[in-house]
Amino acid sequence: MKLPLLKPSSVNIGFALFIGVFGISTAAIFVRLSTQTTGLNGIGFSLFLSASRLIVSSLLMFPLWRGLSKVQSQRGAFAYSVIAGICLATHYVTWFLSLSYTSITASATIVTTSPIWVTLLSWIFFKEKPSRRTLLGISLALFGGLLIGYDGTITENNIAKNPLLGNFLALIGSWVYSLYFLAGREAQNKGLNTGIYAVIAYGSAALVLLPLPYFFHSSYTGYPAIVYLYIFLMAVLSQIIGQTCLNWSLRWISPTIVTLAVMFEPIFSSIFAYVLFNEVPSVVLLIGAAILFLGVGTAAMNSK
Repeated sequence: MKLPLLKPSSVNIGFALFIGVFGISTAAIFVRLSTQTTGLNGIGFSLFLSASRLIVSSLLMFPLWRGLSKVQSQRGAFAYSVIAGICLATHYVTWFLSLSYTSITASATIVTTSPIWVTLLSWIFFKEKPSRRTLLGISLALFGGLLIGYDGTITENNIAKNPLLGNFLALIGSWVYSLYFLAGREAQNKGLNTGIYAVIAYGSAALVLLPLPYFFHSSYTGYPAIVYLYIFLMAVLSQIIGQTCLNWSLRWISPTIVTLAVMFEPIFSSIFAYVLFNEVPSVVLLIGAAILFLGVGTAAMNSK
């Protein structure tokens, strides 16, 4: 008889969340380094980075694939894993592309509004009606997002080429990221352990993205060697360590709390961006980000 898993301590879950958020925060930096190295910032190159990150991650996790045949899970677990993978692939494409048009701070802030969308999707699909304070938090977050959308510029470097487009792409990335977390929770609730779920989701995302760069006049070869190093580091730090720690946390706490923790990603990303690229966000952007954080925190902490 299979014994039930014991829930880890709050300290262990909190540590996993910290490692996960820190790990995923490095992705924006590796994307920006890659685009600066090559001078490429279109959808073809974004697809190449997204697909390569997931392909390398899936290959590095290859030993876990051998355990698929022994998995015992409820009906629908594999389907939810594949859906999660498709959502993850869409998230990476839209988010990576957004970094070509807006600042790291703006993109990372908007893409981490997932608690808002998790709350709304839970209301729509699971009939979990949010409280008035949750709705207040959503309103505050959307107002903060509007401020970021109208600004989104870098005062010193002028890196934000098209802030409105970049911020909208980041918003789409946030929507599908929310679906990714909800599908991942369902897959693991139906019996898949985190490792098996991760290889299915990452592998599905890699297969979806694999042929797409060629449709946009891009390829997997011909780039400077340093770009492939950035991709490898993204696969290890951002994907295998970062995303998998967050996925593991979903086994023990609600996706709302996990996405609330992801709110701290822009803080790490902005620190990295300031140190490496001297990106100094404008006052308006910082005010918008603060209001957005307040709104997301209010909504997430009061969600049912």
